[in-house]
Amino acid sequence: MAISSSPASPTIAPAHLLVVDDDTEIVRILSRYFGGHGFRVSTAGDGIRMHHVLDSEPVDIVMMDIGLPGEDGFSLTRNLREHWRGPVIIVTGRGESVDRVVGLELGADDYVTKPFDLRELLARVRSVLRRAREPAKAAVETNGPRCLSFDGCVLDPQSHRLSGPHGEPIPLTSGEFALLRVLVEHANQVLTRDQLMTHIHGHDAGPFDRSIDVQIGRLRRKIEPDPANPQWIKSIRGTGYLFSPTVRRI
Repeated sequence: MAISSSPASPTIAPAHLLVVDDDTEIVRILSRYFGGHGFRVSTAGDGIRMHHVLDSEPVDIVMMDIGLPGEDGFSLTRNLREHWRGPVIIVTGRGESVDRVVGLELGADDYVTKPFDLRELLARVRSVLRRAREPAKAAVETNGPRCLSFDGCVLDPQSHRLSGPHGEPIPLTSGEFALLRVLVEHANQVLTRDQLMTHIHGHDAGPFDRSIDVQIGRLRRKIEPDPANPQWIKSIRGTGYLFSPTVRRI
């Protein structure tokens, strides 16, 4: 994993990255690389230290290993999804598809296996941060409709919130919200997995990248009246997905 000697342009408010990994060499490489690209980097070798950092100061994104001493990365990711709204990227040596599915099911925004290309990892981190920061950007925009409505639900791009037919909040991760927004904005259009990945991450899906399928499953469980018989997010055999409700801009 070569380290670039050309840092990115400085930013006014550098993003705060928390690396949770007990491998001191990986931590050193990530700290130096991301620090050289305009990030403020904190590190934690276990869950106890991770919670200490999160309780002490604002963190923009967590980069999580799985094989940690004490509580493992899967358990910590589940805990973060229940109590913390920021994005999580799992970065681990465990590349089996079942581990990837589990990590995404628990709410990770992305899953990267070691050894990794540092430039690709940087691009993925920036992509996830853009999605997470989209509400703040939208809040200062004054043009265009504010919300999208379908079957009694209201999706608000500015506040990054989804409310149900009775006004109840439906909590979504940043990745789930980004996926739903793409589907809603392209209602009654068939979108392939590659198109969805490009809209959300800015890159095409790899031949074994099934993260869209996992996120679709999570979305269905959260928003479909009957997730076992989805009527809103429909699978189009051999192609992709279609969002079927009529969408109104309000």
